Amino acid sequence: MAAARVEVSVLPDSVLLQVLALLPPWDRLRAAGVCQRWRRLALDRTVWRHVDVSQRRLSSGALWHLLRRHLPAGLCTLRARGSLLSGSRPPLLSQPLLTALGKRCPQLRCLALADTDLRRIPYESIPASLAVLELRRCEIPAAWFQPESSPRPLQHLLVHHVPAFSDHHLLAACSRHRLDTLSLRGSYRLTEAGLQRAAPYLEGLRCLELRGCDAGDATMGSIGYHMKRLRRLELIACPVTGAGLGSLKSLQQLEMLCLELGEKVSPGAVIALGRALPRLRELRVVGACLGTEVMDQIRLNLAHCSCSHSPQPPA
Repeated sequence: MAAARVEVSVLPDSVLLQVLALLPPWDRLRAAGVCQRWRRLALDRTVWRHVDVSQRRLSSGALWHLLRRHLPAGLCTLRARGSLLSGSRPPLLSQPLLTALGKRCPQLRCLALADTDLRRIPYESIPASLAVLELRRCEIPAAWFQPESSPRPLQHLLVHHVPAFSDHHLLAACSRHRLDTLSLRGSYRLTEAGLQRAAPYLEGLRCLELRGCDAGDATMGSIGYHMKRLRRLELIACPVTGAGLGSLKSLQQLEMLCLELGEKVSPGAVIALGRALPRLRELRVVGACLGTEVMDQIRLNLAHCSCSHSPQPPA
């Protein structure tokens, strides 16, 4: 143990800073109590550019303390997890806290929230510097993402298992922001008509993930017509048929495709689509009952790309 401590002590500051940056925030604070040198390094601003406290349920008071004492002006990423069943306790985020976060950390680019109640927070309170917004199992109000005159740089929107997210949320978000990435999982309130209405606003989209959404053949037609710049497309647990896949042949820039094979999508339809996509380099096929012979057939006919199979959808 002593030898290990000696080895660590001789490491240059630049290496220790990289190690400390990989630790959870509470471990960084523990490291600050080891010695004067470690305190200086553990509290260095570069160590706190990316902060992930999502492993624990955080209280509003703890986040206020973190903001006032440790989050620097150069903070780029903040990941936090609240509690939707907090009882009488205040929710993780409030309008004053978000306003203070935006002022203190003007370089914040990514805000990832899980299990957070946002129903009393107007969308304008979200820091205007954000390029990435992730919402996982959160509650949002009915009037979020509404268009306004002031532009925002949001490029990547990930909405996973947010019960209230519906057609008007999607349309408002897509018409307000020029999205590069859109990831929707478990959005059971979205309808195929809503996805079609949003499609014209997504002509610059590069990455699209639809998982557990009502995205059928009509949605595939809208994707093929409006989203010709797509590089990555994932379709899992969506009611797509082989005929719908044919609409995706216009995605000539597509490089990665993840599909779930079922009764309505045959290997032949996948092969026909893959042959029509000259830039396709990666094909992921999902299906619990998919045999080795089927995958061998796909690989044989799509030699220009790497084909892999998984019985379960990728995480």
